[in-house]
Formats: sequence, C-alpha cells, structure tokens
Amino acid sequence: MLLDRVRPIVLAIRRARNLILRAIDTPVVVLLYHRVAELASDPQLLAVSPDNFHQQMVYLKQRYPLVRFEDDWSRVKGPAIAVTFDDGYADNALNALPILEEVGVPATFFVSTGQLDTQQEYWWDELERIILGGLALPEAFTFDDSGLTSHWFTRSLAEREKFYAELQPLMKKMTAERRKDWLSQLRRWAGADEIGRRAYRAMSSEELQQLASSDWVTIGGHTVTHSRLSGLAEEQQREEIFTSRRQLETLLGRPVTTFSYPYGRRDDYNRTSTNLCREAGFVRVAANFYGLAYRWTDNMQIPRYLVRNWDMDQFDAMMKEFGAR
Repeated sequence: MLLDRVRPIVLAIRRARNLILRAIDTPVVVLLYHRVAELASDPQLLAVSPDNFHQQMVYLKQRYPLVRFEDDWSRVKGPAIAVTFDDGYADNALNALPILEEVGVPATFFVSTGQLDTQQEYWWDELERIILGGLALPEAFTFDDSGLTSHWFTRSLAEREKFYAELQPLMKKMTAERRKDWLSQLRRWAGADEIGRRAYRAMSSEELQQLASSDWVTIGGHTVTHSRLSGLAEEQQREEIFTSRRQLETLLGRPVTTFSYPYGRRDDYNRTSTNLCREAGFVRVAANFYGLAYRWTDNMQIPRYLVRNWDMDQFDAMMKEFGAR
C-alpha cells in the first residue's frame, strides 16, 4: 500500500530534522497518558495496563533525564522526558501513583474538576456503555435537538458501531449543556442508569488530595466540564479555565501553574484560549499534537506524544519514532 511505502520516508525525514534541531537545542519529549487499568472495553484506547505502565516507567527511569512539566527546561541534558496524564480517572491515584512512586518518576496530572466526586462516567465512556455495552436497545434512535432531527438505526452491532462512531465526534464539539441533554435522551431511550461503571469513574476529592500529596506529583488544570474550548465564547472559556484553577487551588491549598487543553488538537483551542491561559498565569500549557519541546516552543502550546498500551518492543520503537532516541 502507498501508506506503507511513504511512512518510512516520513520517519526518515522526521529523524533527520530532529538531529539537526538537537544540535541547536536539547528537546523535551512530553508523554501523554490517560489511564492505567485493565478494561473490558476501551474503544478510545486510553488505558495502559499496570504491567506495561510499570515496564515503561522503568525504561524511562533507566534511560533518560526525567523532568516535571512545570520545570525550567533550559538546563536539560537530554533528550529528557516529562510524563503527563489527562482527565482525572480514579485509577490515576489507585494504579498509576504507586508505580510512579516505586520507580521514582515525576508526573503531572491535569484534572477536570466537574467530574470529581460524581458517580457518572466521562461522557465518551457513558456513550460507549449505552451504545456498545450490550444493552437491549430499540431498533432506532432519533435525536430531538432544537429542530434538528438526526436518525440512526441500532438493530445490529455494525449499526451500533456506526452510531457510536458518528455520534462521538458530534458530541465532542458540543457545549456541556447540550451534550448533557443528548446523554439524557440516550439514557431514557436505552433504559440506562445514570450511575456509571466503577472502573470508569473519576477521582474523588479525597483521592485527588492523596495523589497531590505525593512528592512525585504535580496537579494541573483541565477545565471544569472537559469542553472543547474553541467552540466556546471568550467568557465561557474564561469560566472553564479560571474556575478549574480556582477549584483545584481551594481543594489542594497550593498554586496551580499548569494546564492542559481538553482534546488538545490544534483546532480544539484558539488564540483566545492561549491568551486566557497567559492571563491566568500558567507557566506552561499542554496540547495534544506530535512534536518535541525546544526552548523556542510556545509555552502555551506544548506538544505531546500519546502513549498506547504498548509492550516494551513497541514502546522502544515508538520512543525512537518520537525522537527520544
């Protein structure tokens, strides 16, 4: 296939470029995790198993300088690695933290405050549970949304997978209130419970405080409702960014100086978002597109590499592809 022939060329160009840039400045490779857990269902591929995560952390500890996301990176001898987590799943405190402390790896956890202390799943997990979780669904679903009518069949697994695949990106772009209404309609239609699966829950305030008390952990903001900032007006963005920081600082009793854009692709935030993060006083803000961080990288748009549930051969190969080797 054409993609298979082109990929080695792209990688070779990327490695040559990285070598040239590395001669000018030492890069930091920022890794992005979400979950450390064994899950029955993970269509978003967010979870890394505890065994794989442990091996990955040992690998990093043995091979690289490790830095905190908020550190001054100007004196890094590297390439160096920064480990980050997004969202605030309970398994960050229950599964990831003991491994980080055992191996001695610092990490920054970006937490959406609106999900704390709830029994609900994050919206993408609830969507998966309702549509693909084995419930006895009616044959079709029609959304009623301010005069906009959308219709999907759900008779077969293929139709349900199509429904999920089409609905997920639509809901990502919605405001929190509109998304909440769509989920309510889905629950009523499917006869689903509002209380989610325990394995998919967010941290409690107590678990977040336990996480934050570790010498290896820094907590950063990640909005209140995990909404796509580029779809919000300036005042709504301000509310999401500033309120999440204030809630975390009140709960933890310390300054919060870092932030991560929900979803984090270049079209998921905008200039208003970066300006508000500067106004909020964040020293560094994480995005979610591939790239290395150099001294000239915009601190309000730090690139990161998303880590999947890779075994050590895969992880080693990907670290090379990321430019860390």
